[in-house]
Amino acid sequence: MRLLLAIAFVVQGLPCAAPPQGAEQGHLVIVGGGTTTAEIQKRALSLSGGDKAAVLVIPQASEVSDGTESAKMWKEAGAASVAILELKDDAAAVEQVKKATLIWIPGGDQARLMKALEKSAVPDAIRKRHAEGATVGGTSAGAAVMSKTMIAGSGDAKGITKGAAKFGEGLALWPTVIVDQHFVARDRLARLTQAVLEHPGLVGVGIDESTAVVVAGAGFEVIGKSSVVVIDARKAKITVKEGEPSSATGVVTHYLKAGDRFELSSK
Repeated sequence: MRLLLAIAFVVQGLPCAAPPQGAEQGHLVIVGGGTTTAEIQKRALSLSGGDKAAVLVIPQASEVSDGTESAKMWKEAGAASVAILELKDDAAAVEQVKKATLIWIPGGDQARLMKALEKSAVPDAIRKRHAEGATVGGTSAGAAVMSKTMIAGSGDAKGITKGAAKFGEGLALWPTVIVDQHFVARDRLARLTQAVLEHPGLVGVGIDESTAVVVAGAGFEVIGKSSVVVIDARKAKITVKEGEPSSATGVVTHYLKAGDRFELSSK
């Protein structure tokens, strides 16, 4: 049955739909996990050519899913074509990226995804396609990889202590922030706070389940059912020592809901 679904929904070799007119850089649609609601799907497709959208699903974060379910979701949402990334041939994989107007990264383990992609030209191709105007989105692990400094692993920090959070390198599509996912549902405030205190030049963006941020330039809009928390320690006075509780004064925290817009100022 899975093979039949894959055949039904993996469409390759179709002409690339053009990104929205006048786009210099595409949007990011970053979901905090849980359900990718119909509202989020509709917004992502509207930014990617509407009923002409060409979706590429990148499923390599997951140990158990081959991307078929995500492909089915986007096809049912109205995408013109849906393909699933294959990594057997690097040149062919890059061509798949070039044809996409919406690149979608489902959940799993963000470190596993980056490991799968590390010897390929796909990360550079994704960044180039985004710069050309394509939308890039993802959920759960697919949210975490949007950062350059990426929270890695599935464990949560046990306290606001240096070393409690682990880091890796993500796709750097939103390099000025650290994204955390399942944020309210899994009580990840301590984890993201520690991540920001160890990287005070970056702003923490914690996105809850069934909720997304739609990023354009230096700002974003919140859509969905729950909350987004922004942690900004760029002007804070911070003391961080290995194995000890961290301290900070002057950390600014913002709590956002659907319909709110937020601008990430330079300082």
